[in-house]
Amino acid sequence: MVSVNDVAVPGRLLGATRIRELAAELGIRPTKTLGQNFVHDGNTVRRIVSAARLLPDDVVLEVGPGLGSLTLGLLDAGHRVVAVEIDSALAGRLAQTVQELQPDNAARLVVVPDDAMTIRSLPEPVPTALVANLPYNISVPVLLHMLATFPSIDRILVMVQSEVARRLAAKPGSKVYGSPSAKAAWYADVSLSITVSRSIFWPAPNVDSSLVSLVRRATPPGSIDRAKVFAIVDLAFAQRRKMLRSALAALDGLGGSSARASELLVSAGVDPMARGETLGIEQFVAIAMAHDRRTDNDEGTN
Repeated sequence: MVSVNDVAVPGRLLGATRIRELAAELGIRPTKTLGQNFVHDGNTVRRIVSAARLLPDDVVLEVGPGLGSLTLGLLDAGHRVVAVEIDSALAGRLAQTVQELQPDNAARLVVVPDDAMTIRSLPEPVPTALVANLPYNISVPVLLHMLATFPSIDRILVMVQSEVARRLAAKPGSKVYGSPSAKAAWYADVSLSITVSRSIFWPAPNVDSSLVSLVRRATPPGSIDRAKVFAIVDLAFAQRRKMLRSALAALDGLGGSSARASELLVSAGVDPMARGETLGIEQFVAIAMAHDRRTDNDEGTN
């Protein structure tokens, strides 16, 4: 991965002093426990925007814009931005900040005061890309929710805790491969992007941060309901040391029987003695499809 240098770039972006002034104006005392870490380095913001590889006509969704560091970088690069912010004070101030620093770009910003964990609709035109600095404590559920809810988003670049980034991009067989890895792979091809220094945040977090890139697949792998596949993924990783024949015995229709789970796995072309960490998303899909066939056959004999 490429390392980001901490060299401030002057211009129409937020610097460390202005970040602190805005926080004081709004009465914000950022806490590490809530994942409130504001990027104050303009050079890093520009590198993040460049790494997103946005197209000229992209509509960019930003989740949790905070005080507006990344928002300003995206607007300054010529993009339309839809910013979803749950904090009413931050949401109310963002448009004013853009008007102050980039008045010529103010019309290309739409602020949506809503919860990124539950939002179901966005104003037209629909977003085609997602670029965000996600709060550490909710980064994975927010990312998966956005992928599931807004199929128009085909490219994503998000900053998350480095450990989370490695998990999302992990491949089968890796020690950090798990449920988030498999679920992210259902939607997209995932890869690590640039790393960032703790010093570009205020306050500086206790953990390292990295950016992870996701490029949506043309279609999900296999014709099966996503919820069924994800339920199997969750069971497979609930107890990582368990072989699949034991971990999946709890599936509907198997009655807790590891023997029946073994039969199911064999019919899906999966080794019953394998563990979830060795399976790619295509194999989880194959198991879900085999389970569907078994359920249909059982219903047909009743």
